Amino acid sequence: MEISRRDAVIGLLALSGALSAIGETEKSQPILGPTVFKWEDMKPVKTATGEVRSLCKAPTATVDQLEMHVSTLNPGLASHPPHRHVNEELIILREGECETLSNGNWIKVTPGSVVFNASNSLHGFRNVGTVPAVYHVINWSPNKDTTAKQTA
Repeated sequence: MEISRRDAVIGLLALSGALSAIGETEKSQPILGPTVFKWEDMKPVKTATGEVRSLCKAPTATVDQLEMHVSTLNPGLASHPPHRHVNEELIILREGECETLSNGNWIKVTPGSVVFNASNSLHGFRNVGTVPAVYHVINWSPNKDTTAKQTA
């Protein structure tokens, strides 16, 4: 059986596509498995509003991206202007006094308070106390496959 020039070109194009797909798979992040994040291992990085300790930003078995960090927000400052995004978010206040924009209202939160920012809800966070506020942020992006099935 002879291979024609046409068959050789098609074969090379198919091989190129397959190798490209393999390369993309290798570049994607691995699924985050069981992990422990120890406070003493979290390295603070200075920001314009305080500091941040980044824990992870990776896919899990059920969400496209899980992002977690611990922020320190200096007194009198906001983390950023009120905004919206598709991902959902939990904020757990560890230290300080803050206000959160939730459902159109600024609500005072104290240590131990938990804030849930729903998908596409306008939200904001500001330190209204006299000491730095420390809070944990856990946010996740929806699984695109699940989202596509729900909207189909």
